[in-house]
Amino acid sequence: MPQDIHLPNVAALYTLTRSMLSTLDTSLIFAYLALMIAIGIYASRKQDSIEDFFIAGGRLGTFSIACVWLASWVGGATVVGGVAKAYEYGISGSWYTICMAIGCLTFGLFFAARVKRWGNERQLLTYPDLMESVYDSRTRIVSTITTIFAFVGFAAGQLAAAGAILSTLLGWDYSTSLLLASAIIVVYTATGGFLAVTYTDWVQFALLFIGIVIVGIPVAIANGGTWATLTTELPAAHFNPTNWGVATMLALGVSLPLSFFVAMDSYTRMFAARNEQVAKRGTLLATVFLLPIAVGTVWIGMTAALTHPGIANNDSVLSTFVMATFPVGLKGLMLVGILAALMSTADICILTASANGSRDIYQRYINPDASPKRMFRISMWLAAIVGLVAALIAWQMQDVISILIIAFTINSAALFVPTVAIVIQDKVNNDAAFWSITLSLITVIGWYVASTLELASVFTIDPVWPGLLVSFIVFTGIGLIAGANE
Repeated sequence: MPQDIHLPNVAALYTLTRSMLSTLDTSLIFAYLALMIAIGIYASRKQDSIEDFFIAGGRLGTFSIACVWLASWVGGATVVGGVAKAYEYGISGSWYTICMAIGCLTFGLFFAARVKRWGNERQLLTYPDLMESVYDSRTRIVSTITTIFAFVGFAAGQLAAAGAILSTLLGWDYSTSLLLASAIIVVYTATGGFLAVTYTDWVQFALLFIGIVIVGIPVAIANGGTWATLTTELPAAHFNPTNWGVATMLALGVSLPLSFFVAMDSYTRMFAARNEQVAKRGTLLATVFLLPIAVGTVWIGMTAALTHPGIANNDSVLSTFVMATFPVGLKGLMLVGILAALMSTADICILTASANGSRDIYQRYINPDASPKRMFRISMWLAAIVGLVAALIAWQMQDVISILIIAFTINSAALFVPTVAIVIQDKVNNDAAFWSITLSLITVIGWYVASTLELASVFTIDPVWPGLLVSFIVFTGIGLIAGANE
C-alpha cells in the first residue's frame, strides 16, 4: 500500500465525524425526517379516491415514472448493500445493480405498455387484480399471499439498511435506530399513500444520484481511490467478476430480473402512468440511470476497502466512508440522500403489502362495498402492521442482501410462469395457474427451511431453481392434460 495514503483509526475517525455531525449535518438529517411526516400529512389532504392513494390517480409523467422506479428499487440493497458487497468482493458487487438494470430493461421493452393497457381496460389497481381478471379468484388469493410475503421481506431489507445507517450517523444502538426509521416510514406512508411517495421521489433520486455518481466517485478518487491505486493495492480477487460466487450470482441473475415481471409495485407504477408511452419511456429512462449508479457504488466500496479495512459491519461501510471523506454540509446532504433512498424503497413496499391486504383481501372477500373512507382507514392500519412485521424481521436478520434475496426468490419463482403465460399464450388454464403458484411457493419456503436446518446437501442449491422447476412442470403439465381432455 502506498505510504502517502493515510489510514485513519476508525474509532478516532468516528468520534471526530460525530462531532462534525453535531450541528449542520445532524440538523439536516432530522429536518429530513420531519419533512417526510409533513409530506405524508399534506398528501393525505390531496386524495379524493382510493385510486389516488394506491396509484396517484394514474396521472404521472415520464420523469416521475423513472424516479418512482429508481427511488424504490435503488435502495438499501443497491446503495448500502452494493457498496458493502464491493467492499467485500470487489467489482462483482455491481452484479446486484446490473441484474436490476436487466430486469428494468426487459420489463420496459416487453411489458410496460401492455400493463398500462391492461390497467385501463380492466380497471386494475393491483397485481392480484390482474391475475384474477385472467385466471380466477383462487389464483388471486395465492398471488396475494405470495406478494405479501415478498413485500414484507423487501420492506424488512430496507428497514435493516436504514437502521444501520441511522445507528452509524447518530451513535445509537441498532434497535433504537431501526425503531425510529420504521416509525417515521410507517407514519408518512400510511397517511400519504402513493402521492406522498411520488412527491418525495424526485428529490430523493436527485440527492442519491448526485451523491453517489457526480460527487461520490470524485471524492473516492481524491481520497486514494484512483484506478491505478485500486488495481495495485487491492487483492486480485477484487477484480474477479465472479468473486461474489457463481452460484449466488446466477441465482440472483434469475430471481431479480424475473421479479420485475411479478412484483406488484411494477404493475402499480404502470397503472400510475399517464398513458402507455409514458409507462414504457419512464421504465427505460430508469434503466439508463442504473448503470452509472452501479459504477459509483463499486468505486466507493472498493475505495473504502483500501482506506478503511476491517469495518465490522459491512452495511456501515457507505456511511463510514461518507462521514470520513465528504465535506461538512455536503456530508449531511449525502447522508440524507442515502437515508431517503432507503426510506423511499421501504415506503412503496409497505404500501404495496398494505394494498394487498385492503384491496385484494378485505375489499374483495370481506367487505366489497367498503367506502373510500373505510378503505383509507383499513389501509393505514395494515400499513402499520406490515411495518411492524418488517421491522421485527429486520431486527432479527440484519443482513440486507440476504433478506432481499429470500424475498426475490419467493416472488419470482412462484409467479413468473403464470404471468408470462398471459402474454405468450392465447388460452390459459385456471387450474394450472393456481397449482403452479401454490406448489412453487410451498417448495421455495420448504427448501429454504431445509437449507437453514442443513437437512441434506441437496438443499444447498438455491431455492429459486426447484421453485421455478415446480412452477413450470405443474403449469405445463396441467395445461397439456386439460388440452388433451377437451
